Amino acid sequence: MTGAGVLPGQPRGVVTSGPATARAVNVLAPNASPMTLDGTNTWLVSEPGSDLAVVIDPGPLDDAHLRAVVAAAERAGKRVALTLLTHGHPDHAEGAGRFAELTGTKVRALDPALRLGDEGLAAGDVVRTGGLELRVVPTPGHTSDSLCFHLPADRAVLTGDTVLGRGTTVVAHPDGRLGDYLDSLRRLRSLAVDDGVHTVLPGHGPVLEDAQGAFEYYLAHRAHRLAQVETAVENGFTTAEAVVAQVYADVDRSLWPAAEWSVRAQLEYLRDHGLIPGRPE
Repeated sequence: MTGAGVLPGQPRGVVTSGPATARAVNVLAPNASPMTLDGTNTWLVSEPGSDLAVVIDPGPLDDAHLRAVVAAAERAGKRVALTLLTHGHPDHAEGAGRFAELTGTKVRALDPALRLGDEGLAAGDVVRTGGLELRVVPTPGHTSDSLCFHLPADRAVLTGDTVLGRGTTVVAHPDGRLGDYLDSLRRLRSLAVDDGVHTVLPGHGPVLEDAQGAFEYYLAHRAHRLAQVETAVENGFTTAEAVVAQVYADVDRSLWPAAEWSVRAQLEYLRDHGLIPGRPE
């Protein structure tokens, strides 16, 4: 993740474990860092009155955290019936195998390598468990396997790392691609404009109350960064490392390695569109 400033989107503020919407409860993982912000938000989602729940992104391989997720479900009188993954990065998915052992659940993901069981996830799928409805939204870009989950009953979308509650995310080149990411942001914006989504339940950081504002900010931020990268190249800074030093000079240097992923994705995008000379590195 790049940058730590509060983005538009009406963030709620302090990130804590507990209810976020009528159907979604956060169990915050103890893995805070510059890259993971306050830690990974593990989402426990269920229909009110149902005794079944779905867990989205069990988080890191931390047995105490995984047991805390199970305990949160049990306190609510629910049994975890299914585990879903937004993508395969370890801070979201590394604990999935152990969590499956603790709960006896299958794990569904876009990437077959992350699945436990025969069923995966794909664009247009609707996951129904205990009366709950989650719609699978393909959002590649941060990674090639990134997904979001539309929770229509709460007018909410669970975004994993595609949109964060604070700062902005990286395009994890070469697996992540900027063109895909921009398309994904537009797809999310259409959920806000056309489908009434107003709440973002992110993989890191606080809940956002203004989904459309958040998505439009992300699109504007990407356009701004792309223009900065193009200008840096025109001024003779042609390597990813040199561009990062120019464009991300105001960002904590500990985040520069992650920023370099995004810059490589931006350089590839500019070259592919004929906006700068050369071929992608």
